[in-house]
Amino acid sequence: MSADPQKDELLNVSGMSVRYSGAFGDVFAVNGVSFEMGRSEIFSLVGESGCGKSTTAHAIARLLNEKQASITGKIIFDGQNLLDLRWKQMTEYRGRRIGMIFQNPLDSLNPLWTAGYQIGEAIALDKLIASEILSETESLFKEVMIPDPRKRMSSYPHELSGGMRQRVMIAMMLSRHPDLLIADEPTTSLDVTIQSQILDLLSELRETHGTSILLITHDFGIVASMADRVGVMYAGRLVEIGDVESIFESPIHPYTRKLMQALPNIPKGEQRLGVIPGTVPDMSYPIPGCAFMKRCGEASGVCAEWDGRMIDCGAGRLASCAMIGKSH
Repeated sequence: MSADPQKDELLNVSGMSVRYSGAFGDVFAVNGVSFEMGRSEIFSLVGESGCGKSTTAHAIARLLNEKQASITGKIIFDGQNLLDLRWKQMTEYRGRRIGMIFQNPLDSLNPLWTAGYQIGEAIALDKLIASEILSETESLFKEVMIPDPRKRMSSYPHELSGGMRQRVMIAMMLSRHPDLLIADEPTTSLDVTIQSQILDLLSELRETHGTSILLITHDFGIVASMADRVGVMYAGRLVEIGDVESIFESPIHPYTRKLMQALPNIPKGEQRLGVIPGTVPDMSYPIPGCAFMKRCGEASGVCAEWDGRMIDCGAGRLASCAMIGKSH
């Protein structure tokens, strides 16, 4: 059910940058990120920890502390630039049209209120009476496959398992029928069986409600099973975009290739997994040229002056690489 982001575009992030100001100077967490999402599409952002995936997601929903974080560029959601909206106007989009599932649902749920009450609060925004709220809450618990929903509605977050808490968060998002759901590492700290159940729930959400999903993860197994297209991030920048099959079978950017070589999918005993030498650059300072240059192994003089633009490599593939740029 892959959507064509060009024909039926829901989200267009253009040249978005996020800069944090602190006591020790500025941190350039996201630098000139651009990508599009179609309706009913699952687009995944992947990369090493600290590459800017979660910051990108929070910036789209405008959940960053904007007294400390400066967001520039454009975030066009269904024709509206979200960065043009006042804070109160943004609340009309956040929750109702853009939902978010966070890494740790225990931190997202209020420990003082039952799970059913917290979902009921979201449903109450539609001006329903108490009996209707109760019925709709129970229906949502059933939809996300929480057993014995009446009993679990009366449970507090600490009384629920990690998987159930994540289901409660998904139910809360379902209650608002969002067009875009941002799932930021939704299976973190869950065992493999529960991970699979949560991912099945997200897939069903797309199939049943036509919801677009921005999936933030560093797990390429999840990407392979869930996403239509992938954006690979490194040091706050997007370095490659393509459909899942192409990214896995024929990665273009040197960083993506090294990530693929590091995946544990080589038959035991044949060879060692690939290792990316060096460390991620310090984003407290602007990074001139290609951010991956010092770890690449294929870099040349042109890489030091690379402007970071994405190059159209055909068949919906984009890559930001000076060596590719020489031939385009």
